[in-house]
Amino acid sequence: MSWEGYIKGFRYYLQLEKGLSENSIQAYLRDVTKLSRFISETTLVSSPTQVTADHLRAFIKALHDVGLDAHTQARIISGIKAFYKYLMAEEILRDNPAELLDTPRLSRKLPDTLSFEEVNSLLQSIDLSAPEGTRNRAILETLYGCGLRVSELTALRISHLHLDSGFVRVIGKGNKERLVPIGEEAAKHIKNYLQYVRPAVPVKRGEEDIVFLNRLGRRLSRVMVFYIIKSCAKVAGIRKTISPHTLRHSFATHLVEGGADLRAVQEMLGHASITTTEIYTHLDREYLRQTIMQYHPRYKGGTYGK
Repeated sequence: MSWEGYIKGFRYYLQLEKGLSENSIQAYLRDVTKLSRFISETTLVSSPTQVTADHLRAFIKALHDVGLDAHTQARIISGIKAFYKYLMAEEILRDNPAELLDTPRLSRKLPDTLSFEEVNSLLQSIDLSAPEGTRNRAILETLYGCGLRVSELTALRISHLHLDSGFVRVIGKGNKERLVPIGEEAAKHIKNYLQYVRPAVPVKRGEEDIVFLNRLGRRLSRVMVFYIIKSCAKVAGIRKTISPHTLRHSFATHLVEGGADLRAVQEMLGHASITTTEIYTHLDREYLRQTIMQYHPRYKGGTYGK
């Protein structure tokens, strides 16, 4: 069988068995397609079942040689490993040539965050006298109050809101559902939007259950949410480069900073691994460092660090 046949089977595997989103599936398929092109152009191998570990190492070297950064290389290697894991699961292969592939070491970049005062400034910058202002305030309150991804916000459904109970049902990565608590402030602004603004919007067919709509009655695009936040930041005088993810990071940061259990934060963010959530503990460490420098007698007056 040719590469195309195996890649088609891989697509069904990712869609049906793994339940991945279309964006994630396309990313995996692009990675495997890159490998198939490299193998076709540099070897006589015509099938992924004939690829060896040496072929894969040559492919990785080529990625490095063309100047791809470590994060991009790591993502592609992850896609290749997933492809060969699929071939093993289907018993197409007995030995996995990708099993021992090394992934580049990645430095963990700490996420940008807003202080609580900056979040307040962002929220207060919105003009609630305009219909879109009521909607935008509800959007920002929801992003910060629930820590949602932008894709989760744009897909949020009215039937998934349980505001009186203090929860919203969120469909996250891989169509995984989770219940996220929502505070009174965010719930209040969502109710205001649903009661006073959204009914005046001519809702398009198929969007009846979507919470946040544009003027044409369609769900908001990711780009539009980015634009809303950047516009609010400009009015608020916030010079940081922020995005919807900044509010998600701020949500998690302020929880950890306030002493929240890391497992609870993991659950609310929808992280598959606690390792992903642990990046927020850098704030705890910084707080501890500042505390000891302020109060420990051997640190007072700059005993250390001179």
